[in-house]
Amino acid sequence: MTNPNPQSGSPDKEPASEAQAAQNALGNTERAEVATEPDRSVAKPGPEPEPKPSLGRLFLDNLWAANTFTVTLLSLVLAIVVGAVLMIISDPDVLSTYSYITSRPSDAINSSWTLVSEAYANLFKGSIFDPEAFSGWLNGANGWQAVLAPISETLTYAAPLVFTGLSVALAFRGGLFNIGAQGQATIGVIMAALAGFLLPLPPGLHLLVAVLAGALGGAIWGFIPGILKARAGAHEVINTIMLNYVATYFLTWLIVQNGVQDPNRTDAISRAVDSSAQLPRLLGDNLRVHAGILLAVLATWAVAWLLNRSTLGFELRAVGANPDAARTAGISVTRTYILIMVFAGILAGLGGSNMVLGSTASALTPLVVAQIGFDGILVALLGRVKPWGVLLAALLFGALQAGGNRMQSYSGISLELVTVLQALIVIFIAAPALVKAIFQLRAARAARLQTSLAKGW
Repeated sequence: MTNPNPQSGSPDKEPASEAQAAQNALGNTERAEVATEPDRSVAKPGPEPEPKPSLGRLFLDNLWAANTFTVTLLSLVLAIVVGAVLMIISDPDVLSTYSYITSRPSDAINSSWTLVSEAYANLFKGSIFDPEAFSGWLNGANGWQAVLAPISETLTYAAPLVFTGLSVALAFRGGLFNIGAQGQATIGVIMAALAGFLLPLPPGLHLLVAVLAGALGGAIWGFIPGILKARAGAHEVINTIMLNYVATYFLTWLIVQNGVQDPNRTDAISRAVDSSAQLPRLLGDNLRVHAGILLAVLATWAVAWLLNRSTLGFELRAVGANPDAARTAGISVTRTYILIMVFAGILAGLGGSNMVLGSTASALTPLVVAQIGFDGILVALLGRVKPWGVLLAALLFGALQAGGNRMQSYSGISLELVTVLQALIVIFIAAPALVKAIFQLRAARAARLQTSLAKGW
């Protein structure tokens, strides 16, 4: 029997074939529509990029972050606040007003504010600027010297601190802890003074020889712990501490020797340094600031160039970062250690020579060096062991010392409070986590602060 539809298959397969054909036709139509339809995914706009923040916005965002500048500034604020509290509790008259603070709180607040504001005002007037002296100069009551006197005192106290601070900072960057800046400055002041009153030289040459003698004395006293560290592995902290005592007692013994002691005096004081060996004063005889501050700025630039621009500075920093890696790279660690301590001794010796060739003193006494070597450690830490930071820190410490003298005279505040303020500043700067916690600073850059002081140790 002939199939009536030869092109179709069996009857039971025919419906399926028709459905499949319809489905294929529909699929082809949809694909054609998709092919002719524009690509909406490409044309669809994406999220708009965020605008770049302005410089002002970046400054405000980083202002309250735990960066170096903010932590340093807030450390000063904390030290000032703690100092104010110490002033209040050490004054019996002000402290007595707190016994009835619940009945009359204004008495305690007013007396505290008067004490603290006057004290810090005198600190500012004695170190930076005195408005009364400026008004007197305008009115003809006093000369311009009175206006510049606070700055003159600040620079006078800061000059030797720059040298000892650079001495400690340079050793830090090379991986050494130079506690011996005090002893190196002591030998420097001895050599400078001896050259100043024993050598009969013409004025210009006499000053140059005296300054170089101070640098040589510090270099010798720095070479000793350097060679012991390099050759015998002796720790520089122990060596330099012991050499501090040796230098101090050597100074005490030397002052009372014949030819050194002032023949007109019976106490421990040496002959005066000749005027030809004195550093010239920059603003006349009535103001104490001398050319030592110019030498300090020059030394700061030289140390910055040495560390950042010279091959020796690269070797020094490499040894400070990792002595073993530096030795593997072909750097002589032994030679570098010796040079570090010699250069540190030269800087400290120059700081000591400033004490006797400048306007601080003109003769040797047992306390002629004061504490500039130990204060140099604080200056180096406050300056983050960077040359220009050390210069700024020395100016701050010089201002505290100069202003503290006026604060003691006019407000009756003990000069030891200045030492407390210096110590508090360093404590807060050395503990950035504490400052961050107190002021709730953002931790964006706190990690850098944790290693900034340890860099080069």
